[in-house]
Amino acid sequence: MSELLKTDRLTRHFKIGNALSRRTLHAVDDVSFAVGEREIIALAGESGSGKSTIARLLARIYEPTAGTITFEGRDLRTMRGRKDKLKYSGQVPMVFQDPFASINPVFRVSHGILRGLKLHRPELTAKQRQEEAERTFEVVGLNPKMLERFPYELSGGQRQRVGFAQALAMRPKLILADEPVSMLDVSIRIGLLNLMAKLRDEQGVSILYITHDIASARYVADRLIVMYAGRIAETGPIEDVLTTPRHPYTQLLLSAVPDPRAPLTEVTDRGEPPRVVDPTPGCRFRWRCPLAIDRCHQVTPDPAELLPGHEVACHVAAAGADVKAFTFS
Repeated sequence: MSELLKTDRLTRHFKIGNALSRRTLHAVDDVSFAVGEREIIALAGESGSGKSTIARLLARIYEPTAGTITFEGRDLRTMRGRKDKLKYSGQVPMVFQDPFASINPVFRVSHGILRGLKLHRPELTAKQRQEEAERTFEVVGLNPKMLERFPYELSGGQRQRVGFAQALAMRPKLILADEPVSMLDVSIRIGLLNLMAKLRDEQGVSILYITHDIASARYVADRLIVMYAGRIAETGPIEDVLTTPRHPYTQLLLSAVPDPRAPLTEVTDRGEPPRVVDPTPGCRFRWRCPLAIDRCHQVTPDPAELLPGHEVACHVAAAGADVKAFTFS
C-alpha cells in the first residue's frame, strides 16, 4: 500500500496567559504517522488528546510549530500559491462534527456543493456541477431532490451525509472526518460508518476518522492511533491493538467498552488530568499509570515497534511487561 499522506514529528504549540505569565500549551508533540491509499485510520483518545488539532493541521487551518506534512510526496510548506492550496483543500476536505453548523442555514443544501464545485473544479459547466451534485447525493444515500431542501428540513443523519457529499464532490483522495457521528443517535451512526466503508471500498477514498468511541473505530477502521495528551501512545492494525493492547492508556480506554468478543480486565481510572501546559520530561500518562517506573518520570518515551506494525510509546511495555496482567487502583 503506497503512502498518501505522512507526518514527521508534527508539533503544534499555543501560547497562553498574558505578558506577565506566558505559558505554552503542547497540543500536539512529535506525532508521526502515514495514511495509505484506500485506508481508514481511526485517531482515538479522550477530549484534549490533540485529535482535532491534528485534523486542523492536516487541513492547513493551523500551521505546524515544527515537523512536516507531506501529501503524495510533496511537502505542504512548498504549497504556497492559491492554485496549490485550492487543489490540496479539494483533495483533502474536512467533515466537521456538527453537521448543522457546517452548512449555511440561509441557503438550500445545494448551495454548498455547487459553490465548492465552482471553486475547486472550475472546468465544469453549470449543468455539469448540478449533475455532479446529484451524483454525490446518490453515492451518500440521499435522494437528489433533497438538494432543494433547507438544512432545517433534514435530520441530523441526513445533514451529516450532506457534509460527506460536499467533500466527495471535490473528488478527494483523503477525507478528514472529525467526530462525524458523535452528535447522532446510536441507531443512525451505523449508517454513517457503513458510508465511510463504502467510500473507501467503492470510491477509493482514504479517511482519517477522529473519534473517542473505540467501538465505532473497531467497526470501520483498518488501523488505530491512540493519542494521549498530544502524543501517540500506541498505533497498529486495529484488531492487534484492541486484542493485544500494550499501553496502559489503551487498556484504560478499552475497559470502558464492553465487548463480548474481547473480554478485558476491569480497570478503574485514577482520574489525574493530563498535564500539557509546559509539561516536564517523562511519560505524560505517568500521573495516572499504576505501572510507572522511575524512567517514566524522567524520559519521554518514543514509539517503538514491539510487534510487526504495532508501535507503543511506553517504557514498561518496552521492558516486556504485559499491561493486561495489571489493574488500575
